[in-house]
Amino acid sequence: MSLVTELLAGNRRALARIISQVEDDGPEAHALLAELHPHTGRSHVIGVTGAPGTGKSTLVNALAKTYRSQGQTVGIIAVDPTSPFSGGALLGDRVRMRDLAGDPGVFIRSMATRGSLGGLARATADVILVLDAAGFDRILVETVGVGQAEVEIASAAHTTIVVEAPGLGDEVQAIKAGVLEIADLFAVNKADREGADRAVLALQMMQGLAPAPAGHHGTGRQAGHAAPGAQADGAWLPPITKTIAVRGEGVAALHDWVEQHAAYLRETGQLARREATRAATALNHILRERLIAALFAGLTNGELDRAISAIARRELDPYTAADHLLQAEKPGFPGIVRRP
Repeated sequence: MSLVTELLAGNRRALARIISQVEDDGPEAHALLAELHPHTGRSHVIGVTGAPGTGKSTLVNALAKTYRSQGQTVGIIAVDPTSPFSGGALLGDRVRMRDLAGDPGVFIRSMATRGSLGGLARATADVILVLDAAGFDRILVETVGVGQAEVEIASAAHTTIVVEAPGLGDEVQAIKAGVLEIADLFAVNKADREGADRAVLALQMMQGLAPAPAGHHGTGRQAGHAAPGAQADGAWLPPITKTIAVRGEGVAALHDWVEQHAAYLRETGQLARREATRAATALNHILRERLIAALFAGLTNGELDRAISAIARRELDPYTAADHLLQAEKPGFPGIVRRP
């Protein structure tokens, strides 16, 4: 019996083996992904992102338990920083989510970034595809929490939750991290801490729903003029939910908003557009990697080094060097037109 047949039959060992092959990115992995692709498109992918220390792992754990209480299966991808020694993930997902261990309806996988930017590992999209084919109803993807580059999840997930927490040196970390615009939902976690209400108010002001502080004369709408969720013009206004994930408080409300957003995507046709965005992102990444590999394979010995040296000596600009390297018949370096 093939690995794909075993995975489709619910074999967890086959699932783990396929994910390992996908992370290694060998030719066998590409064949497996091609065979699995027709069996995908049924899972709803939920991205959970935010600054380090906001409690993303605890919130993912609590959200997974809420889905399990309703009989839905959950796949979890926890993207962690890479160990400089082993190349593996530094944080152990089964340590952080140990109360989910042993649940046959939950599958947890840690992935090391291995130098990838954007808060995701290179193979995250492929692992999402594998879990989708395995039949998980919901797939939760927790990003590494790198801060300023934490926007890649928006092109990999259907619903993106941005997690904030008070007392981290800024009432709204997302303003600095650049992820405010990618949120479909906001979770102000650790809401029992001082400053939680200020964090909610700050987010509302960013959305134009709260009155400006004294002395400010913004043009934003006043509080209460628009309810979160689907708007009359068809837009989606991200709801803001206060949670205390360690106690499970507010998580049911967050779950309900996730499901409302999923329904909104289906009813408005946005789901098909997001699927197209995910497909475009995946194809662009694959094409970029393969084109670069093909280019390097076609360079003669030392050609790239000579180009780099010419740029460093200011004899050549990077754009001209790139144009020459991409030509079918490449001139040698140095020997390209030099500046006077």
